[in-house]
Amino acid sequence: MESTAARSRPRDGGGGTDGSTEQTTTGKDTGTTKRRTGGKTTASGAAGRAKSTGAARKGAAKKTASGRAGSRGTAAKSGNTDAPGHHDEFGGPDMVQLLTPEGERVEHPDYAIDLDADELRGLYRDMVLTRRFDAEATSLQRQGELGLWPSLLGQEAAQIGSARALRDDDYVFPTYREHGVAWCRGVDPAQLLGMFRGVNNGGWDPNGNNFHLYTIVIGSQTLHATGYAMGVAKDGAESAVVAYFGDGASSQGDVAEAFTYSAVYNAPVIFFCQNNQWAISEPTEKQTRVPLYQRAAGYGFPGVRVDGNDVLAVLAVTRAAVERARTGGGPMLVEAFTYRMGAHTTSDDPTRYRSDDERLAWESRDPLLRLRTHLEREGLMDADALAAVEEESDALGRRVREAIRTMPDPDTMAIFENVYADGHALVDEERAQFAAYLASFEDTHGEGN
Repeated sequence: MESTAARSRPRDGGGGTDGSTEQTTTGKDTGTTKRRTGGKTTASGAAGRAKSTGAARKGAAKKTASGRAGSRGTAAKSGNTDAPGHHDEFGGPDMVQLLTPEGERVEHPDYAIDLDADELRGLYRDMVLTRRFDAEATSLQRQGELGLWPSLLGQEAAQIGSARALRDDDYVFPTYREHGVAWCRGVDPAQLLGMFRGVNNGGWDPNGNNFHLYTIVIGSQTLHATGYAMGVAKDGAESAVVAYFGDGASSQGDVAEAFTYSAVYNAPVIFFCQNNQWAISEPTEKQTRVPLYQRAAGYGFPGVRVDGNDVLAVLAVTRAAVERARTGGGPMLVEAFTYRMGAHTTSDDPTRYRSDDERLAWESRDPLLRLRTHLEREGLMDADALAAVEEESDALGRRVREAIRTMPDPDTMAIFENVYADGHALVDEERAQFAAYLASFEDTHGEGN
C-alpha cells in the first residue's frame, strides 16, 4: 500500500523562481542563522549551530533538562537506547520516541513505522524548506514588510510529521503557527504572507486543501473541529479531523467544551497539542498539575505524549490516531512535547522570561539535525543530496521575497469598513480622525523636501 507521506508529497508550495540572491538577516530572538551570499550557512539554521557545538551542548542539555523535568515530576533515567519504549529525561517515561536526539533509531512497543529512503529524505526536505520560509518571513517582518509573524522554529517535526500522516480527505483546523502543516496541505506560502501583511484574510479556499483558515482566537478552533467531526460522522465519511492548538490554549474553556462534546459524540477528531513549553511567557508547569496528555482520561478518551522533535515518532503516533478515528474509535489527544526556539511572535522578547541555558538544551535536540544525522549515518543522504535541498531552499527564499515585492500595501482605511451594515456616526468620526492623522505624515514629508 502506498504510504501517506509518498502520496501527499506533491501537495506543497515548494519550488523556486528566478531571482537574485540577497542577504537575509533574522532577528536574534528567532534562533535562526544569518544567511549571506558568500559562505552562507545551511538552511537548517539552528541545526547547523547545534552540530558545530554538539559536545558542549549535550552537557548543557543534560543539566538543564533534568532540572526542568524534575520540577514537573516527569524526570526519568534514559536506560538502554536499544530497549523498547526508550525515553529520555526531557519528556518522561511515557513519551513515545523512535529517533533519539543523537539520531539513533529505536523501537516502541505500541508505535512502529517503516519508511523507505525517499520518504525519509522527503521528511527532511519538508522540514528544511519550512524552516527557510519561516526564517524569511521573520526577516521580512523585521524589514517592515509584515505586520507580525509567529515563528514555528523548533516545531518543524511536530508539524511535518503530523501533517504527512493525513490523507487528502482529512480536514485540518490550525491555529496561526501551523506553517509546516499549511505547506504539507499545499497552501502557497505567499498566501500566508498576505494574511500577516494585511492584504487578505487568509487567501486560500479551505475546502480546496481541507485546511481551514488560520484561527487567531486562542482555542476556538477545537470547537470548530469537533463540530465538523460530528458532521463527518453523521455523513458516514471515513475521514478524520485534526485540531491543532498549543499548551496555552489547553487552559481555555473552549478546549474543555470540545473535549466534552467529542467524547460524548465519539467524534473522529484528533486534538494535536504542540506543547512548546511556553504560553507566551507562562511556562507549562504554571498551567497544569499533570502532563497535558493525561487530561484526556478525565474526558473518557486516550491521550499520548510523543517526542515533538522526533518526526518519525510524530508520524507514527498521528497515523495511529487518525486511523483509530476513521474506524470509529473516537477522539484522541496527542501532546507533541517540543520547544518554541524563537519568540512567541515578532512582538515578543523571550530573553525576558527564559534562560539561554534552557534554549541551548533544547537546541541540542533540534529536529532537523536529528534526522539529518540519521540519514547521513545510514548512508541515505550524501553531500550532493544535501546540497540539492539547500539549493531548493535558496530558491524558495527568493520566491518568498519576490512575492512580498509584488504584493500591494495594506489598505489602512479598511478597518472601518463593514463594522456596521448601515454605517455609524462614531465610526465615521474615527475614520476622519485617522485619515487626518495619516495625512499629517504626508505634510511633514512634503515640508522636509
